[in-house]
Formats: sequence, C-alpha cells, structure tokens
Amino acid sequence: MIILDDEWKKFLSDEIHKEYFIELMKKVSLEYESRTVFPSYKNIFRAFNLVNPSEVKVIIIGQDPYHGMNQANGLAFSVCDRCKIPPSLRNIYKELVDDLGCKYPKSGNLTQWTAEGVLLINAVLTVEKGQANSHKEFGWQKFTDAVIKKLSDEKTNLVFILWGAPSQKKESFIDTKKHFVVKSAHPSPLSAYRGFFGSKPFSKTNEYLIAQKKKPINWCLDAEQTLL
Repeated sequence: MIILDDEWKKFLSDEIHKEYFIELMKKVSLEYESRTVFPSYKNIFRAFNLVNPSEVKVIIIGQDPYHGMNQANGLAFSVCDRCKIPPSLRNIYKELVDDLGCKYPKSGNLTQWTAEGVLLINAVLTVEKGQANSHKEFGWQKFTDAVIKKLSDEKTNLVFILWGAPSQKKESFIDTKKHFVVKSAHPSPLSAYRGFFGSKPFSKTNEYLIAQKKKPINWCLDAEQTLL
C-alpha cells in the first residue's frame, strides 16, 4: 500500500501507476518484512504528505535516509527530536546561524520547515539499517527524478537547493529559466569547507522568493518547540 496523500497521488498519478513503481513498492514492502529498514514504513512519503504540491516553494534534495536506529523521520537531513544532531546537519545549522542570524537550533528535527512550504526529499527514500545507500538500485532515483521534473514542468518560481554532486545531477530535470537553483558543496564535514560555508543558501532563497512576490521562508527553528 502506498502511504501517499490524495493530492500527491493525483499530482503523480501517471508515475505511481507505472510498472517500475509498482515493482519498486513490492520490493520495498518485502524489505520491510525481512529486514530493518528506515524510515518507518508509514514515514516513507512523510516529506510529501507534510507539504501539498500546491504549497511547495522550496525543494531541498538529500541522498538517502540516515541508517542509524531511530534517526530517520522521513525528511531529508532531519532526525527525531531526541537524536544527536548529525554532522552534516550541524554544518547546515552553522550556515543558518551565519547566514540569517538565527539561534542555533536545539533539535535536529526540521518538520517546522515543511509548514513553510519546504519539501525535504531524499533521492532514495529508504535504506537498510547500518547500510548507507543500500537501496540506491531499487528504482527510487527514477521516481524522485520524475517528481522533480513534474514540479519543474508544472510550477513556476520554485527554489531547488542542491548540495553536493549527487543532488546537482538532478539539475538536468529542472527548467532553470522558470526556477531558481541554489547549489554548493555538500554540508558534510568532508566538503563543507570547500564551498558550503559562506554560500548563504537561506538568504539567497528568500531574496528570490521576495522578488517573485512570494512570502519568504522562516528558516529559524523554534528551539522550544518539539515536533514528532
């Protein structure tokens, strides 16, 4: 069963009825039955279900879910409230503080951004416990490529934030004449100092949205508010 809300089912109706996607969901279901897979099955499409297609303003694309126990919550780069903040997200927060002057968030949970119209999707939506990128050949890439192309084709003036080479491969599915692409090195400790720090993705995004007469994103996370 696809746990995808009705608006996204309608928006992606052509894609989710294709043979490859049906086979993908069968394979994923079998993985959940026989192995420990993250995020929880109900949260595979959580990033989509928290932001309706009509509400999307910004798309941030990660690689695949965190593969540690109880980390992944269905949103790219995000973890549960009680989880230790992962290294890449710590660097995202450092840039957030430097770029916009926000207070450093206490939680690694990015759910608040979804209420602002931020779609936080990974290129691959599932992963086996302890095995990074273990589901990269399942067919998820084909699906998320199609999602990005569909959003690009049918919407205008979106912002696509692409951190690192794998995410930047998605740019080929984006009409850069209609949309704004923000790209830099990945926030990973291995690459953050090679162009992520100082790239100002949050202020650049808001400047573009304001220029397009759209409400800017409130990127500053409420340190007191906790969301599941």
